[in-house]
Amino acid sequence: MNPTPEASSHPPKLLDQLRGRIRVKHYSIRTEQAYVHWVKRYLFFHGMRHPNLMGKVEIEKFLTSLAVERNVSASTQSQALSALLFLYREVLKVDLPWLSELTRAKKPARLPTVLTQQEVRSLLNYVDEPLMDLIIRLLYGTGMRLMECLRLRVKDVEFTRNEIVVREGKGGKDRVTMLPNSLSDRLKSHLAVVKAQHDADLALGRGDVWLPDALAVKYPNAAKAWAWQYVFPAAGFSTDPRSGAVRRHHVDEKRVQRAVKLAASRAVITKLVSPHTLRHSFATHLLEGGYDIRTVQELLGHADVSTTMIYTHVLNKGGRGVVSPLDR
Repeated sequence: MNPTPEASSHPPKLLDQLRGRIRVKHYSIRTEQAYVHWVKRYLFFHGMRHPNLMGKVEIEKFLTSLAVERNVSASTQSQALSALLFLYREVLKVDLPWLSELTRAKKPARLPTVLTQQEVRSLLNYVDEPLMDLIIRLLYGTGMRLMECLRLRVKDVEFTRNEIVVREGKGGKDRVTMLPNSLSDRLKSHLAVVKAQHDADLALGRGDVWLPDALAVKYPNAAKAWAWQYVFPAAGFSTDPRSGAVRRHHVDEKRVQRAVKLAASRAVITKLVSPHTLRHSFATHLLEGGYDIRTVQELLGHADVSTTMIYTHVLNKGGRGVVSPLDR
């Protein structure tokens, strides 16, 4: 009688259980990587004790250590707590009422960095690479977040109505933003090149793209369809860290980040500039142009108008158009 394979006689390791549960919940690969990282840190911090043997005291010690010894930001500490909440509730199935009552670090209220319209024009003038120039102009012209832009699919660009549908934005919400008229022809030409590349990939037996699990099962042929291809595909193929499939992914966000930083340096802009600065500038310039805050809220995809209100504080005339008594 053949012995039972050792692998089948042992339950999955804790981190494998964590990964499996994250994938069942259809969380992104970035969330998976972050949660696994923080659970590892938590376990190492407490000498690899099993989480079932630990509780409120150990979690508070870990979070305090992050804030005091590691000096992490409030958002980083909050992410670590979210990872531990997921571990206990979703993986270990342990109901710990006190866990949600742990004190979360408060994120300090800071005004966003905003470029003037002249600074934006200057920055754009110093972007050399045509592809990066198109992406960066699209970021400023639409208000999209960097990853929303890079994850765009061909089917979500509507040239007839000059609009872009942003799928699965922050909070898992869809929204619609404008496609700038000045970029329409350039984007069409770009997509013609991408289509030729996709056809060449298909001829080589490739051409499939990553799809969310539910869609991949429901529409097994969609992965190779033109409509589902990325608007900004990578130059080469890469291996999917989950499935091991070799596909053409989207452009690496680090390329865009470097391009923005280099252009800002060349333009001698002294502010700290990142791709997200263009989103802040988009919102502020719309408000300066007289558009109402509810419209800007919808374009940005903010759940609450109070989030959008922060841009009123960086307008030249203040949030309510108040004129200083010194200028009267």
